[in-house]
Amino acid sequence: MSGPSAGAPRVPPSAAPAARPGVGAVVAMFLAFAFAYFFSALLRAVTATLAPVFSAELQLAAGQLGLLAGAYFLGFSSMQLPLGSALDRWGPRRVLLGFLAVAVFGCAAFARAQGLVELILARLLIGVGVAACLMAPLTAFRHHLSAAAQLRANSWMLMTGSLGMLASTLPVQWLLPLTGWRGLFWLVAGLLLLSMGLLTLAVPADRVRAAPGAADAATGGAADGAAAPAGEPAPTAGYSAVFRHPAFVRVAPLGVAVYGGMVAMQSLWIGPWLTQVGGWAPAQAAQGLFVVNLAMLLAFLCWGLVMPRLIRAGWAGERLIAAAWPLGPLCLAWILWRGADAGAGTWALWCVLTSVVTLSQPAVGQAFPPSQAGRALSAFNLMIFVGVFAVQWGLGLAIDALRAAGWPVGQAYRLAFAAFLVLTVLAGLWLNLLRWRAGGALRSDPPPEARPRR
Repeated sequence: MSGPSAGAPRVPPSAAPAARPGVGAVVAMFLAFAFAYFFSALLRAVTATLAPVFSAELQLAAGQLGLLAGAYFLGFSSMQLPLGSALDRWGPRRVLLGFLAVAVFGCAAFARAQGLVELILARLLIGVGVAACLMAPLTAFRHHLSAAAQLRANSWMLMTGSLGMLASTLPVQWLLPLTGWRGLFWLVAGLLLLSMGLLTLAVPADRVRAAPGAADAATGGAADGAAAPAGEPAPTAGYSAVFRHPAFVRVAPLGVAVYGGMVAMQSLWIGPWLTQVGGWAPAQAAQGLFVVNLAMLLAFLCWGLVMPRLIRAGWAGERLIAAAWPLGPLCLAWILWRGADAGAGTWALWCVLTSVVTLSQPAVGQAFPPSQAGRALSAFNLMIFVGVFAVQWGLGLAIDALRAAGWPVGQAYRLAFAAFLVLTVLAGLWLNLLRWRAGGALRSDPPPEARPRR
């Protein structure tokens, strides 16, 4: 049937799907979101570049530096579940503007901080303030874009994040003699204010929404008035249905072990592998990390270009991940076998092959109605950052324990990373097992709006 039956209930204006904006409006919206997300990624990674400065100027020990860097992730992660509810209730533009105001204050406080406690509190505020910089655009894309455009926009947002991580390395190093680290944070605060102005101008205003659950009740509990597929739980105002949803259960282990592990490796453990296992000098390792981040930027660019074509061919979301995920573990096994000979190029290849799991994030969003997209995306993002923390800390504990037991440093790294490899394999097998049990009839495979009409 092409439309609702005569006896179907009328959908309230607040629950009706929004008209999709034109190409120019979509480009402007994407660029405004990307501008803010660029600085979110830069702020996340910049402490690695500034660590020697903090150590020399503020006399911070390694543990204090780790605590300072981790304060960002603490503030960021603590906001994910409240953020999801806020996005669904008040809309992405309004929520992101409110959060960015906190980030501006946090950057200003960081620039003025005189001691470790002030720095940690300011860094915590920065993490809180940028917590919506990816979830808000993904929620907006779920409301305004087609399924193929959502996957493309998601990949290009991640590409923007890789660009921000690149900017946090050599470009920040070049700026420090001109601005100092305090001036750098004042500059970022000003640019975040500029991003708030761009968002106000370029992002469609948030529609007034009915009370949680009201729109879903009016539409039968499905996206855009469509009936929910058999076996899928009806939407509710809370998170319980999100965490029980079959699509979420299938990909959550991938989010924790594989997606979170990829971020953990890229942002921490590849560098120590290059220096302590490969014997590279710190300057060589920094250049190697630049290569890894550049490879990820290009990978996300390519994903955005090819995803619409893959969707038309029937390769979307979970189906593509389920077919391609073994390439990452195979490459990691090759790295462990090569040991000291595995350099930055090999790690860049592993990151690129593993990047297919990033498609799980929009796939989760598409498995839920728009009225629940914020909660679904934020809950999955929480899984990813739980994985980042667990892999970063867990590998460190494992390496230290093996070294204390008398293992050489190279062997300790290889054995600890082998345990991580096992976790990635189990997560991939979990996805494939549940897909096999479900018979492949998955809402996000491909998304309903991407299926060709007969």
